Amino acid sequence: MSLIAEIPYGAYWSTPFARWQGSLANAHSLKLAATTARRELDRRGIDIRGIDFGVLGTTVPQRGSFYGLAWVMGIAGAADVAGPTVNQACATGARVLALGCGEVASTRSDMALVITADRVSNGPQIIYPKPTGQGGAGDYENWVLDNFSADPFAGCSMIQTAENVAARFDISLAEQHDVVQMRYDQYKAALTDNQAFQKRYMTLPFQIPGEGRSKPPITLAGDEGIYPTTAEKLATLSPVIEGGTVTFAAQTHPADGNAAILVVAPEKAAEISSDPGIRIRPIAFGQSRAEKGFMPAAPIEAARTALAAAELGIADISAIKSHNPFAVNDIAFARSFDIDLASMNNYGCSLIWGHPQGPTGIRAIIELVEELVIKGGGYGLFQGCAAGDSAMAVIIQVEDRRP
Repeated sequence: MSLIAEIPYGAYWSTPFARWQGSLANAHSLKLAATTARRELDRRGIDIRGIDFGVLGTTVPQRGSFYGLAWVMGIAGAADVAGPTVNQACATGARVLALGCGEVASTRSDMALVITADRVSNGPQIIYPKPTGQGGAGDYENWVLDNFSADPFAGCSMIQTAENVAARFDISLAEQHDVVQMRYDQYKAALTDNQAFQKRYMTLPFQIPGEGRSKPPITLAGDEGIYPTTAEKLATLSPVIEGGTVTFAAQTHPADGNAAILVVAPEKAAEISSDPGIRIRPIAFGQSRAEKGFMPAAPIEAARTALAAAELGIADISAIKSHNPFAVNDIAFARSFDIDLASMNNYGCSLIWGHPQGPTGIRAIIELVEELVIKGGGYGLFQGCAAGDSAMAVIIQVEDRRP
């Protein structure tokens, strides 16, 4: 499968991800995504007037988000651009990229902005009407916390799905902690040489506009909320669920941020690319849904579907990135494909830098592209699970045609 759509090299970005209730907790996620997009397009010398389609991925409602993509593009300065707003839980990033590629491949669009934004902090508190309730009282839902705690179909929490997969694959607490330490060490490689890897796609330091004219901007030097990991610290932790294996360290943390990618027709890629000698093509997508209550195992089949569509095997893949809300995700995946755990998630992953949901996959795909460029090209696989025991996978091809 080969999609007639390309990602110009450098035509993508991510903000730093900020911890739960941290520096981005009071920033409207869609407004911040729009102002970030305008600033990053200007920095790259890309005329926003060339964009003729947009797709917004967001999973946590903000005030006014009913207007979705149209509002974001209006704030960004492209008031004539329309498109859908998508929520596919943690698979949102892969899904919006698939939609953007499909729009360009169909020739309905020449340049699509795939933009993702979420603020998991300070999520909405919703009252649903219930006329039959006592005194007409409604039903209350904490959008973020209630949905973390229980899948209404599977009937269990997200952490229980990790325990289910740990039991099925016979994954111990010690194995999970080994992966946590490995992933933290891999993330530290992205911080060397004054954060050189992250600065390939992230503007640092990153300024957040102040709320109101009187408040100064907030500056983030990088990701906020990264927990220094040592074997000694990990050894002190007990499982969250009594009798289980998953500790707080072996799961990701909620975060806030945004990320975006431009998808264009092939003939436009060279004129927008910061290096026309590098060609980036999303060539296949896969989707799957696992058995009820086994969310962390869902990416296994999604990856198989994407590999089959691309007519590739796992041995053809030069770099793998995962959305790994639990360490068990990576262990189950590596065992299923008989690959080395250390071959996955160079330079970072959501287990370490956090999980703002919608943008998580897009940032991972951006990092996958940059890792492939460093390697001199090749095929890359992104895979990640999502609420509802589902998953998506993406295969990217990077060609380095520079002399």
